[in-house]
Formats: sequence, C-alpha cells, structure tokens
Amino acid sequence: MNHSEEKLPELYETVRIICENAKKASVSLRTLTGEQINSVLKDIASSLRENTDKILEENGRDMSLAEENGIPAPMLDRLSLSEKRISGIASSIEEIVNLPSPLGAGECQVRPNGLLIRHTRVPLGVVAMIYEARPNVTADAASLCLKTGNSVVLKCGKEALFSSRAIVKIFRDVIRDHGFDPNAVSLIESRERQAASALMEMRDYVSVLIPRGGKGLIKSVKENSKVPVIETGAGNCHLYVDASADLDMALNVAVNAKLSRPAVCNSIETLLVHRDVAEAFLPAFAEKTAPSGLQILGCEKVLGILKEASPATEEDFATEFDDLIISVKVVNDLDEAIEHIRKYSTGHSEAIITNSIESADRFTSSIDSAALYVNASTRFTDGGEFGLGAEIGISTQKLHVRGPMGLSALTTDKYIIEGKGQIRC
Repeated sequence: MNHSEEKLPELYETVRIICENAKKASVSLRTLTGEQINSVLKDIASSLRENTDKILEENGRDMSLAEENGIPAPMLDRLSLSEKRISGIASSIEEIVNLPSPLGAGECQVRPNGLLIRHTRVPLGVVAMIYEARPNVTADAASLCLKTGNSVVLKCGKEALFSSRAIVKIFRDVIRDHGFDPNAVSLIESRERQAASALMEMRDYVSVLIPRGGKGLIKSVKENSKVPVIETGAGNCHLYVDASADLDMALNVAVNAKLSRPAVCNSIETLLVHRDVAEAFLPAFAEKTAPSGLQILGCEKVLGILKEASPATEEDFATEFDDLIISVKVVNDLDEAIEHIRKYSTGHSEAIITNSIESADRFTSSIDSAALYVNASTRFTDGGEFGLGAEIGISTQKLHVRGPMGLSALTTDKYIIEGKGQIRC
C-alpha cells in the first residue's frame, strides 16, 4: 500500500463530515429570508475589499508555488489576483444582491376537480464544485449558492488553495457573525487528488456536482462521479470570417477573442477564414498577434500565405489549447465552415463575422452550441456579461440548463397541491 492509499480512509471521512455538515446547513438556509441572505452577501463584499491585502498575500503564495512548478503564463493569469480583480469579485457579489431571487417563483393553476397546484422554485440543496486554478470561482460559486439557499462544498485545484482558503474564511466569518451556520460554505483543503474522488462518492449528502476546468477534469468527473453531474464543457470555440466580412471588424474581434485571456474557456481555439479574404486577412492577423508570441498552426492553404505558421494536425483542430496557440484553416464557403465546427466543436461558443444576413441566419440555425455570436467576440460568454451577476459554470449539456449558469440554474421544481378531500377515481 502506498502513502496516498494509507491516507485515503481518513481523507474520505474528512470529506464526508464536510458534506454532512453542509447538508445540515442547507436545511437551515431554507428558513432565511431573501433580505437576510442579501445582508450577508453585502457584508461579504465589504469584507473582501477590507481584506484585500490578506487575500493578495495568500495569492502571492499560490503564484510563487505555481511559478516554481512551471505553470504556463496563461494559466498564471487565471490564478493571479490584483486589487482590481478583488474589487471586481466584490462588485459581482453586489450585482447578485441586486438580482431578484428565483426562489418561490412559479405558476398557479386550478384543475377542473378543484385542486390548486402551485409550481415553485426551490434550492437544489448541496452544490459541490471541483475546479482548477481560478480563485474568483470560489467567490462566484459561494455567492450564487447562498443567494439561492444552497450550501456549497468547494474543491479547488492545489494551485489556488491559499487564495481560496482566504476567500472562504471571509465567507464563513461573515455568515457566522450573522448568526447562521458557516458550513453553508465549505472548502476541502486537501491537495490530494483522492479528495476529489471522495467528493464524487457523496451522493447521500450532495445534490449535484459541477466540474469546472479542462477537458481531463471534466471527463474524469463525468465518468467517475456517483453524484449527479452538470457538465461544464471544454471550450473548443471557433470564429469564422465570412467572404462578406468587414475585415477591420474581423481583425479586432479575432484578436480579442484569442488574446484578451487565452486560457479561459470562451477564448477561440480555431480561426476559419473564407478563401476569398484569406490573403488579405491572415497576414494582418499574423502581424497584429505577433507581439504576443501567438503560435499559428495552419492548413496547407494557410502555410502558403503565412511563412511563420506551422502545420496543423487533425488533433490540433480538436484541441482546447488554453494557451497562446491557435489553429487556422482556410475554407471554401460557409458550408465547409459549418461542417468543420460541427465536427470539432465542444458546444460552447462560436462566432461568425459577416455582413450577410443570410449567412448569419444559416450559421446560427445550423450550429448547435450554447452561445452563437454574429459580429462579436466569444469572450462575452460569461454570467456577468449575460446579466446573471456571475456564473457557477457554462453548461454545454442540454438537460436542466445550458450556457452560463446563474441563479435560476441552481434551483429545481417543487409542486404544492392543495385540495378539499379530492380523491382520484
């Protein structure tokens, strides 16, 4: 038996206790009013700002370890916090406070037999998350869950542990100060992979498990979890430059969609360009992106236009790079672009740059992804940008919820039926 196996029973019990306590806390959360929850969230936002220096200090520890371990620069950007980013996290929580709660919403009907049936929205219960090196996700997930009356159990990647621990402490301290159960927000602090495996076993306590990260993480959770999973898919996103496109617009959008934050899931990984505009567009794109060090992997036609490009393989077109790498292909027409996206897309976000209404309509009706853009960057696929305040993930599946997951995605149905002694014949 190796060292990790020796620790597994103790680790499993630790995770089980955390989840059991979270379930108890979820029951108490249901008794709180919207006003009480909003008061907690407001104080959490204030406390995050007040404790910016402490959070940055812990984030610095995470960054140092990540740099020592050779984490790529785009991933370091996802991990990094700043005063501005912490202020942004606090502002997102304040936006959530101002959003209407979905709890209790629903419809009422009276059946011919006199039964009054009320359909209402209620919390899921305990939401668990397994995610990678993004400390902002810690705050977003906890805030959305609190607003919807759910407890949350968080398992972050080891790279973000110090930052996440500092943020969770603030949540728990404020919840406790308000006289409520701090186990409404919990963090599994183990760096062991078995901790995530243990969390996947907690069906008796956890209502739903949301993985958020790379393809490998999501695949592992889907295949191994005994807890129901909402899949937040990898983002192999595409941008197609049509023959009728405004090339200045296309250049600005493509550069933004790839370079603004190349390691996030709504960044494009493949650029498709119509053959009629390829010789004009591709050199401009290569020149604009050269200072960033972007590596271009292209098809044979791209290699004939861009000497700096390297050959793209079939695997490249299927890859979410999360890095300063992009695959590029010249296509003969819109149909070829659509077929390419259908073949390689993960169902996240796709964009077309065009001045043709017909092309735009065919693109949006023919491609089945969660978010489709016409003349705009895929980088907008985000809960905050969609007016949701924040997101707990971007679902690429079709059951329960799809796209950026905000407050309503963290609720489920409940029916309350009132009668006067009716029986069914």
